[in-house]
Amino acid sequence: MSIEQYKDFIDLSPYPRPEPLKAGEKEEACDALLNYLMRERGMIAAFSSGYQKKRTVVRNAMNVRAPLPIPPDILSVQDRLFWTETLERGIVKAEELPYGKLGIAVWQGDICRLDADAIVNAANSSLLGCMIAGHNCIDNVIHSAAGMQLRGDCARIISAIGHEEECGDVKVTRAYNLPSRYVFHTVGPMVGREVTPSERSALRSCYTSCLDLAEELHLNTIAFCCISTGVFNFPNGEAGEIAAGVVVNWKLRHPKSKLKVIFDTYLERDYKIYKSILSMI
Repeated sequence: MSIEQYKDFIDLSPYPRPEPLKAGEKEEACDALLNYLMRERGMIAAFSSGYQKKRTVVRNAMNVRAPLPIPPDILSVQDRLFWTETLERGIVKAEELPYGKLGIAVWQGDICRLDADAIVNAANSSLLGCMIAGHNCIDNVIHSAAGMQLRGDCARIISAIGHEEECGDVKVTRAYNLPSRYVFHTVGPMVGREVTPSERSALRSCYTSCLDLAEELHLNTIAFCCISTGVFNFPNGEAGEIAAGVVVNWKLRHPKSKLKVIFDTYLERDYKIYKSILSMI
């Protein structure tokens, strides 16, 4: 399904930034979210724990929550808390990163801090985000920081296409409480004992699909996570070679494109892999 076929039932306009919380208001907002999420599950939020423990419970409850409608007042509380946390993490300006001659940069850190026009999420085929409470995969991290609306948008897309997301394709949603404007959701291949030619082809398709969509949307910057590494078991070195090869070839085929590409790495070994590969270009 092309973007023209599903953009009519999800809103892709810029998400309005809420007023950040003042000092001392975060715990009140956290309590309000906790009370709502517990009531929704037929439970009572009788917690005497400190803020960090309660905030962890809020995240865990979000992670396992179905994409149900959310009252506007709860969304307002969530957005103010999550946007405040985004500001506290510190926003990294994508345009100010050091880019090479082809407009490619490598940056190590939390992709949820980048204000790139789009960040790429390594999604699963349900497209609904990781449903494991507190899991630290990139899918869970992005959904947990963006807000509950992200899962709702993904559910509407899956409902419209009538099946799980195909490996190598991409869908776009707003990024909500992240600094970026969009999240690109792409499903990479899951590797078994060894990488097959079809899995290499699927990984190439993930990167090509995202680049093509970014160009279609006239974006200036896109940040890729390390698709299919980690729990999807694609070897880091080969995944980096495929990713860099696809991006370089795409840039050479689109010499008039203004799109800048960021390879965002969380692990030091991935950072070294990309730096080494790109140093030879």
